[in-house]
Amino acid sequence: MHGLVAVDWHVIWQQVFHPSHVLFRTLWATVYISVASQAAGVLLGLLAALARMSRFAPFRWISGVYVLIFRGTPLLVQIFYVYFAFSWPSLHFGFWTVPDAAIAGIVALSVNEGAYMREIIRAGIDSVDRGQMEAARSVGMTYGLAMRRIILPQAARVIVPPLGNEFNNMMKNTSLVYTIGVFELFAFSEQNYSQTFIADYFLAIAVWYLVLTTVWTFIQALIERRLTESERGEELSFRERLENAWNPMAAWGRGIQHR
Repeated sequence: MHGLVAVDWHVIWQQVFHPSHVLFRTLWATVYISVASQAAGVLLGLLAALARMSRFAPFRWISGVYVLIFRGTPLLVQIFYVYFAFSWPSLHFGFWTVPDAAIAGIVALSVNEGAYMREIIRAGIDSVDRGQMEAARSVGMTYGLAMRRIILPQAARVIVPPLGNEFNNMMKNTSLVYTIGVFELFAFSEQNYSQTFIADYFLAIAVWYLVLTTVWTFIQALIERRLTESERGEELSFRERLENAWNPMAAWGRGIQHR
């Protein structure tokens, strides 16, 4: 039985309060992989949700199979398959290069996230009274226009809280792409541990993950507060929302008059 090992606070202090440029590079990798994957996942989830609501049966079947596969299999297995089954290029943006493994990781994380976002977005859309879509169509709006201007803005109030939680999880799930060679936060701690056998590098990196998720928690709270403020006492009637959707300039003029 192993005895308790004292925590090396010096290592934690150095990695948290005096981080090296290498740690910052891995921190940046974690952030951009998280943001890119979540953004793409939301887009895929929106497309899958619209396909699920389609009157065209094959679209509904494809959407259902997509969710069944990617919610029913381990994310780590998906990452390995995406990386080893396909060839991926590296992308160069001047001084910044995104390696092929990071591209594969973003694709795998995005596709997996899209399956979860489909259900979140569908629930948000379903929370809006169906009569609003019918009313929008009755005044001549196309389905796409009514969805963009009337339905989705209202559904956002239901979508944003679970979306924020999904992004929180995404930042932690990026640690899995270490297994295909992406040099991110967890890879940094594992590399240092393999050289020094000091486990406190993992604890230091856990602090950085905590910093990232805490910062996002404040940002999410701000977004939710802004959405709540949109439900203020002077909330627009449905007729006014229809008019604003057709004529944004008229809505701007009304806003000037209210001031």
